[in-house]
Amino acid sequence: MNSNWKQDPRLKKMNPKKISMLTEFAAKVESTPKDQLMTTLLSLNAEASQKGIQFNDEETDLLISIMSANMSPAEKSRLDTIRMLSKNMMRRNKK
Repeated sequence: MNSNWKQDPRLKKMNPKKISMLTEFAAKVESTPKDQLMTTLLSLNAEASQKGIQFNDEETDLLISIMSANMSPAEKSRLDTIRMLSKNMMRRNKK
């Protein structure tokens, strides 16, 4: 992933703390093997929670859209699966 995502105008509405966290996350993703992406995403979620940061559905959808812009169809499919699993986990945690 290149740093062009930082120029997306939709990010201007987002809290600067969240953008900072995303920058850290992007750096981690670049060095993470694809088979460990799920673990990395879960780790980001846990780290954000510890810092009191939560991404709403609109922000998460935006982030996924930005992150997947240069992905192959197979990678996008994997990311969609991870997103679905993440939503399910969030629902369970709220109960």
